[in-house]
Amino acid sequence: MRVKTPWIEALRKQRKQGSDPITTSDTSAKAPERDLRPKKMSESYHRVVRNLTGKIPCLTELTPTLIIPLAQDPWLLDNYLNANGHIRLGTIFMDLDALSGVIAYKHTGETVTTVTAAVDRITINHPLKELCDLELSGQVTFATGRSSMEISLQVAKAPKNDEKTRKEDILMTCAFTMVSLDPSSKKPVSISPLQVETTEEKRLFALGEKNYNAKKELAKTNLRKQAPNDLESDLIHAMWLKELDRRSHNRSTQQATNTVYMDKSRLHTTQIMQPQYRNRHNFMIFGGFLLKQTFELAFCCAASFTRSRPTFLSLDPSTFANPVPVGSVLYLTAVAAYADHPPASVENNTNQPPNGHEHGSGGSGSDLHTKSKYTRVQIRIDSRVRNIEHGEAKPTGQFNYTFLVEKDIKVVPRTYSEFMIWIDARRRAERVSASMICAENADGAGHAQDDGKRDRITE
Repeated sequence: MRVKTPWIEALRKQRKQGSDPITTSDTSAKAPERDLRPKKMSESYHRVVRNLTGKIPCLTELTPTLIIPLAQDPWLLDNYLNANGHIRLGTIFMDLDALSGVIAYKHTGETVTTVTAAVDRITINHPLKELCDLELSGQVTFATGRSSMEISLQVAKAPKNDEKTRKEDILMTCAFTMVSLDPSSKKPVSISPLQVETTEEKRLFALGEKNYNAKKELAKTNLRKQAPNDLESDLIHAMWLKELDRRSHNRSTQQATNTVYMDKSRLHTTQIMQPQYRNRHNFMIFGGFLLKQTFELAFCCAASFTRSRPTFLSLDPSTFANPVPVGSVLYLTAVAAYADHPPASVENNTNQPPNGHEHGSGGSGSDLHTKSKYTRVQIRIDSRVRNIEHGEAKPTGQFNYTFLVEKDIKVVPRTYSEFMIWIDARRRAERVSASMICAENADGAGHAQDDGKRDRITE
């Protein structure tokens, strides 16, 4: 289980002390001196094997490299299946966040408070086609002695007889950024740096460093800091002219059947945060629960405005801006931010001429895209939390999910704010397209990332 203390006991203790667990203290907790000597990467490695047709163990009860043969229990299988008998990816996201917490505390010890700060890109590598044992594994792969660490995680079909995991059995890979805080002041504290030894560990550490620097560079391209460039301004102007022309000729009823206005796709949810969703520190909500809620709302939004069943492709890097206290109200807003045709594979695109952008179509304008019956749909989730007693609302994060639908559909913005959402999403799509082409070139076989077109039992 994620928590060590029943809620009623934690609540009674808090009331007895008369302290507010949400507010920070001016002084740090008097904790024993922590050991900040470098630690080996392998010391944080954690591996969990789960049988999706049986009982699911608690992550914090498992030890490294433990294989658990689980008994058949179809009732508990309900936790992982949807109405179609498919595995709910949102539940796996919860497991990944819980596993990242286990790994983080193996590296830092129990004298600090460790929270999820960000989730790097989550992608499907090879979709599952049948129910099977799943192996969740990960370790700290980047830590320099500051307060943050990167934890690389993997979900794969469990290998048999202690065999090594095959590349084609890897369902998904991702990385979580965890930050260690002082339990009282909630200020960042230093943690042990990594001691890398082997060639593979050096490669993983270098990749983590690259990701760290890339996130800092990516922040510089935020629309709050960088206005639309000339090409983006031209695209906005072209879409505005096209919509103006349609209205000026009194063709309000002639909107294309495959075009959806961005504001018409918007969905909202409101939910009070109950203690059953808390993390191990008792008074804040578990980050994996937030991932699950945003994913399922994004799925509903994609299905609603496309009127089809979407297939998950990826979650873009996302940051948890503020914690969500138990008892607060969480507001989630989903909107279709962008739609384009997926990039053609390297093999199929070699001898084909590039396909230009159709102004106002909602496409990306990239030469990496060709016409197809499939559309990538990017759903943006904005989350904020409100304190019931004081009415204070704070943003808690932005999550951008990409789905594939077997349909030709376009998203059209109408206000300046919507155009900025569209531009931001377009930039994300362009980065993903470029990275997919690079990955296919490096992989050789073109299997670096799932294209969303194959049959699967995940949803």
